[in-house]
Amino acid sequence: MNRRRTLTRTRIGGSEPIVVGGQKPWTDLYHFLINASWPALLGFIASLFVGLNLLFAVAYYLDRGIERADGFLDVFFFSVETMATIGYGRMSPITTVANILMTVEALTGLIGLAMVTGLVFAKFSIPSSRVRFSKLALIAERDGVPSLLFRMANLRANRIVEATVHIAFARDEITVEGERVRRFYDLPMVRERTPLFALSWTAVHRIDQQSPLYGQTDQTLAAGRADLIVTLTGIDETFAQTVHARHYYDGRRDLRWGGRFVDILTVGEDGVTRIDYTNFDEVIDAAPAAASSRAARA
Repeated sequence: MNRRRTLTRTRIGGSEPIVVGGQKPWTDLYHFLINASWPALLGFIASLFVGLNLLFAVAYYLDRGIERADGFLDVFFFSVETMATIGYGRMSPITTVANILMTVEALTGLIGLAMVTGLVFAKFSIPSSRVRFSKLALIAERDGVPSLLFRMANLRANRIVEATVHIAFARDEITVEGERVRRFYDLPMVRERTPLFALSWTAVHRIDQQSPLYGQTDQTLAAGRADLIVTLTGIDETFAQTVHARHYYDGRRDLRWGGRFVDILTVGEDGVTRIDYTNFDEVIDAAPAAASSRAARA
C-alpha cells in the first residue's frame, strides 16, 4: 500500500529544497505556533475558535435542546457565550444532552483559554533581535588584502552586548568515492566579537591562502552551489537574555566582486554621530577588476 508522502519546504542557505516525509507541523504544534508570525498565530486562534463553536452549534441544533433558540445562528451565539463564559441568560439548555454539551464546551473553553494565554505570553516574552544585514556581500580589497565583507545594523533602540558573529562557507563537493556531499567551512573574521553592538558593524574575512575562499571565482561558487551562513549572537541589554540573528548569502546571486559600501555614518558639526539607513545596501565601484583578479589568484 502506497502511503501519501508529506512535502514541506525548508530554507537551507540560498536554496529551498523540498523535504519528503519530514515531520508534520501539527506533531510539534507548540513550537510551530511559537515560531509563526503574529498574523498567522492570531488567524489560527480565530479559526480554531470559530471552528469549535460551529461544531458545538451543530450538536445543539440537532438536539433542539436550547430554550428560546430560533435557528442555527442563535445556537451558534449560545455556543460562543458558553465557551467564553459570558452567559447573557436569554438562552439556556433544557435537555440532558444540551446540558452535557454545555458542560463539555465550558471545560473546553477554560482549557483553551489557559493554553492560548500561555502561548501568547510565551511568544511575547521571547526576546528577539532586529538585525539588518546588507543585501550583498562583497569580495573586494580591504587594507590591500582581498576580503569578504558584509555589514550589519542593530535596528532596536536597545543594544546587544558581547555580540559574536560567525560565518560558515558551504559548498557541494565530490568525495573520492564519487559521492556528492555538502561541506561547511568556518571563515575566521578579522573581528568576530564586539563588546557593544549599537549601530552598525562591517564584518571582514581576509581571503589569504588559508581561506576556503582562496582561488574561488564566481564560476566555481556557482558550480558548487555555494552559500554563506551568517549567525550573530549576543545578550539583549534590556532582558539580559541571549538573542540571535541569521542570514544567508547565496554565492550565485548575493556576492559582488569589487566595490565598497557607501558610508552611512557621519559626524555633524555638533559632534553628534548620525546613521543613514537609506544607503545601507548601496555599493559603489572601487577598482572591481583589481579586487576580483587578486581574490581569484590561485
